Amino acid sequence: MSAAPPPGQPATAWIGLGANLGDARAALRAAVHALAALPGTQLAQVSSLYRSAPVDAGGPDYLNAVVRLQTTLAPLALLHALQAIEQAAGRQRPYRNAPRTLDLDLLVYGDVQLHSPDLTLPHPRMGERAFVLMPLAELAPQLAQSIGTASQRAQAASQRIERLQGAQDWLTD
Repeated sequence: MSAAPPPGQPATAWIGLGANLGDARAALRAAVHALAALPGTQLAQVSSLYRSAPVDAGGPDYLNAVVRLQTTLAPLALLHALQAIEQAAGRQRPYRNAPRTLDLDLLVYGDVQLHSPDLTLPHPRMGERAFVLMPLAELAPQLAQSIGTASQRAQAASQRIERLQGAQDWLTD
């Protein structure tokens, strides 16, 4: 495990957002506001909104985005805060890859590398997912290009995804 910043020093955290049940756009908008309201956390960037086909699952298309936070929350504290936001949005986990009202994934936390039963950083499957790589590339192209293997990126490139709206458009409409 790489060391997290000293307590009280902000770290850059990248969060993937997704939803495909109910009013997904409203759920993502509310999640962005909830993330910005977390203690010791500042919302730094928000990607455009994307529509993507489910990966390894059925159900309706997802709406997706990525945000960059500056936070003094430790990685596990941030993960628990993300899970609380999901629960408040009615997230249920009936089975793996089930459709969801809200999904928040901690993708990257500074340069921390962590492998625990609760959290793996960086997120182990983000290199295989266009719904992470495309919005991330919009905000941090070099970071997105450094993720995963060539075969993972090729797999992601074959997935159906489209950009819907610019970063500020979907947050205010």
